[in-house]
Amino acid sequence: MTAFAALHHADTPLLLPNAWDHASAAALAAQGFAAVGTTSLGVAAAAGLPDGAAATRDATLNLALALGSGPFLLSVDTEGGFSDDPDEVAGVARELAAVGAAGINLEDGRPDGTLAPVELHAAKIAAVKAAVPGLFVNARTDTHWLGDGDGDGGDDGGGDLDDTSRRLDAYQQAGADGVFVPGLSEPSRITALLKTLDVPLNILYSPTGPTVPALADLGVRRISLGSLLYRRALGAAVETAALIRAGRSVEGPAPTYDEVQAFVRPGSQRPDTLG
Repeated sequence: MTAFAALHHADTPLLLPNAWDHASAAALAAQGFAAVGTTSLGVAAAAGLPDGAAATRDATLNLALALGSGPFLLSVDTEGGFSDDPDEVAGVARELAAVGAAGINLEDGRPDGTLAPVELHAAKIAAVKAAVPGLFVNARTDTHWLGDGDGDGGDDGGGDLDDTSRRLDAYQQAGADGVFVPGLSEPSRITALLKTLDVPLNILYSPTGPTVPALADLGVRRISLGSLLYRRALGAAVETAALIRAGRSVEGPAPTYDEVQAFVRPGSQRPDTLG
């Protein structure tokens, strides 16, 4: 079992914060998070690209290159693998593993609001595991997120638990190391789903849903923050500018210039030190 996989079988669930650039990942690692994920929305929005549309392959690979050697275990959100060709998805997985990624998210949701065929998504998972057996594959199904566009996992979205179970069973059989159901937050439905699983269940944290301790008590083994941190950071930036414009005081913590500079990658140099 890899170190990243072991975090899904520890005494407490893996709380996985999601970063969108080097500084956000470094800041989270500095707070003691042993593993950090990426958020596809954050990566896409920072580059002015749509999320979930296979538009961020290069941006995602570049971010993984920057983060893969960091002092934390890295899980990369690859949307649907940036392709419907399982061999191409396996190629992306090889590239990510080569730069230090410990795991990936692979989702079956599509930009048009439909779900990929079960057999196709299972084939992607199997191809990745065949290409990089040690890479942790977190297979995501969007059965509970269709029609819920707020991105915070705040309700169950009317998802069909039988369809969810059917899909996750196929993904387990294809070799998934864990499964992820964003939008699922109702405790009784989480408990019912857990009874059908042989691999760790990942739930997306929602400010309006169960707390981390409550999810742990249910048996959830991984709790992701998704795009929440990115969206809160963006909201805080806009709020700060608006408060200053209005002549009001600004409260809340902000790292100093020097603290942010401390997040520079080892071996990098500031422009004014270059010869």
